[in-house]
Amino acid sequence: MSGHQLLELRPQIRPELRISRPLRRGSAVVHLVRDPRADRVLEIGVKERFLIGRLDGTRSLAEVGEEYAREFRARLGEPQWQQLLRLLYGRGLLTDAPPPAAGPPEPKKEPPSGVLAGRVTMVSDPPALLARLHGLTGFARTRWFLALLTALLLAELLGIALRLGTLVTETGRLLHQPVALLAVGCLLWVSLALHELAHGLVGHRYGGRVTGIGLRWRLPMSYLYCEVEDVQFFARRREQVATALAGAVANLVFLLPFYPAWALLPERAQARPFLAGLLLLGVVTAFANLVPLPPLDGYKVLGYAAASLRPATESRRFAGLLLRRDRAALRAYPRGLRWLYGGYALGCALLAAAVLAAAGPVCRALLPSRFGAAAWYAPPALVAAALALWALGQAARARRRRVAERRAAQD
Repeated sequence: MSGHQLLELRPQIRPELRISRPLRRGSAVVHLVRDPRADRVLEIGVKERFLIGRLDGTRSLAEVGEEYAREFRARLGEPQWQQLLRLLYGRGLLTDAPPPAAGPPEPKKEPPSGVLAGRVTMVSDPPALLARLHGLTGFARTRWFLALLTALLLAELLGIALRLGTLVTETGRLLHQPVALLAVGCLLWVSLALHELAHGLVGHRYGGRVTGIGLRWRLPMSYLYCEVEDVQFFARRREQVATALAGAVANLVFLLPFYPAWALLPERAQARPFLAGLLLLGVVTAFANLVPLPPLDGYKVLGYAAASLRPATESRRFAGLLLRRDRAALRAYPRGLRWLYGGYALGCALLAAAVLAAAGPVCRALLPSRFGAAAWYAPPALVAAALALWALGQAARARRRRVAERRAAQD
C-alpha cells in the first residue's frame, strides 16, 4: 500500500468502546479505554486519545493528521500511522478487526473460600436486581425528595452534634448491656448492607456495571459486598463522587427514624442507651468510611474528585522524590498536583503519628495493671517489629529477583 493510499483510509473505532476523562497517574495524563467485548481496560496517553477520538469512519488519516499537527505541532509519518493501525487492529479496537486471541487465563484475584475467610455470591443476576430497584426508587431521585432528605439529614446531624455529650454518656451505659449491644451490632450490619446496595444503585443509575452481590467473611467479621465497575468511565465527575458517597449517605438515612425516637423518650427510659449507641456508632461508621485512606469510600471520593489514579501510591512516589530532592522529576508535577500528593503524604504521616501516640494511653487503660509502664511501649514495639519484618521481606524479595535475573542471564 502506497503512502497516499494509506492516508486515504478511513478507519473506525468500535462505537461500544468507553473512554474515560483525562486522569492523572503521577505527573502523566492518561485515559482509560474499556473494551466490553474482550472485558479488559487499556491505558493510553493524551495523543493516542486525540487520534482515537477522531477515527470515526468519516475522516481520512490525512485529515486526522492535519488536526494532530495543529494540536501538537508535529506530523505523523507513514511508519507511525502503520504502527498505530497495527496496534488498534491487533487489539481488536477497529470495527473490522477480529477479537484478539485469548491469552492465558488470569489468576484468581482471591484465594478459594474457606472457613476462616471467603466469599459467596448471593444474587445470580445483579444487573437485573439493580434495574428492578432502580425502577422502584424513582421517586427518590426527584428534586423535591432530595431537598427534603437533605434537610432531614442536616437536622439529624445538627441534633446529634448539639447533644453529643449525652449520646456518649448513654452509649457508655450500653457497654454494660451485652444483649442491647449485640442488637445494635446487628442493626449496624443491616446498615452496612444498605450501604453497599446504595453504591450499586447509584452506580447503576450512571451507567456502572454491578458485577457481584454477596457475602464476604474474614472471621470474626462478615459483611455484604456490591461490586461496581466502570465508575471511571462516567461522563461527569460529580456522578463518580455521588457513587462513592452513596454508602455513607445510606448509613445516615438508616438512622433517621431512630433520632426522633431517642430525642422524645424520657431521660430514664430503658431504650435510650440502645438508641444512643445506635445513633453514635452509626454516625461514626458513616464518617469513618469517608476517611481518605484505601480502601475506604473517602479514598475513592478523593481519587474521583482529583481525577487521580491511585493517589496513595502516587503520593508515596512523590514523597520519595521530595526526600531525594529530584528536582528534574518534581518539575513534571503541576502546582496543584504537588499540593495534592504532598498534602496527602503529610496527612497520612500525621494520622499515623496521632494513632501511635493515642495507642499508648489506650493500651494502658485496657491492659491489666500488672503490665505497668510496659503498656505504653507496646504499640511502638509492635510497629517497629512490623517495619522490621517488612524490611526483611523486601530484602528477601530483592534477593530472589537478583538470583532469578542472574539465572536468566546464564541461560
